[in-house]
Amino acid sequence: MNTMPEKNNRVYIMGEIVSDAVYSHEVYGEGFYEFSVKVMRLSGQADILPVTVSERLIEGNDLKIGSSICAIGQFRSYNKLENGKSRLMLTIFIREILSDAMSKNPNSIVLSGYICKPPVYRTTPFNREIADLLIAVNRAYNKSDYIPCIAWGRNARFVKNLSVGDKIALSGRVQSREYQKKISEYEAKTMTAYEVSVSKLAAFDSAEDFDIDSEFDLYSNPTSTESAYTES
Repeated sequence: MNTMPEKNNRVYIMGEIVSDAVYSHEVYGEGFYEFSVKVMRLSGQADILPVTVSERLIEGNDLKIGSSICAIGQFRSYNKLENGKSRLMLTIFIREILSDAMSKNPNSIVLSGYICKPPVYRTTPFNREIADLLIAVNRAYNKSDYIPCIAWGRNARFVKNLSVGDKIALSGRVQSREYQKKISEYEAKTMTAYEVSVSKLAAFDSAEDFDIDSEFDLYSNPTSTESAYTES
C-alpha cells in the first residue's frame, strides 16, 4: 500500500457502491468519475457519501452497483455554479483502492487546518450542545479545501472559544445529513449536506510541536462512545 504524503487530510472508507459511475471532469487528459458509497454507522444508520475516482483506478477494479469498496483518499471541496449562485460541493477523492480492510471502523477522517469562519455554538431543544465550524485545509499547488464540521458536547464548548485563524486538528467521520430547503411559501426541497462529525480535536500553535500521527490514528477502531455522535 502506498503512503499518502498529505497528513493534514486523510479519509478511510469501506462500504457498498450504490450508484453508477458518472463522468465528472478531466484534468491533464485523465478522466474522473463520481458515484455514491453507502457506509454503515454503529447505530445501524447509513451515510451515503459522494466519491470521485480516476479512470485509472476504475480500470483495475470492479466498481459497479452492489460491489464493496475499501479506499483511502481526501475530503475535498470545490465550487459549482447553480442557478447563477456558487455552491460549495464536497466529495471524497479516492487516492488508492485497498484490497484488504485496514480497520473495523468503516468511516474515519483526520484533518488539520485553520478555522476560517467564527464557530457557531447553539443548543438543541433537548439541551444538547452543538458547534458548527468551517476548516480550511491546505492542499498542493496553493489550493485549499473548505470542510464543514460539527462538534458535540464538550467538543462544542471547546470550539466556541476558538477564533478565525486558529490552527486545529481533528478526527471523526464523514456523514451525510438530509434537510429541507424552502423554495417558496408552499414548497420545500430535500437536500443533502456533507460534513465531518468530530469525535476528537485539538488546537495547536505550531506544526513542529504537534505530531498529528501520534494524536490521531486514521485506522482506529470504533468505540461505544461513537454512538453519541450519530445525530443527523
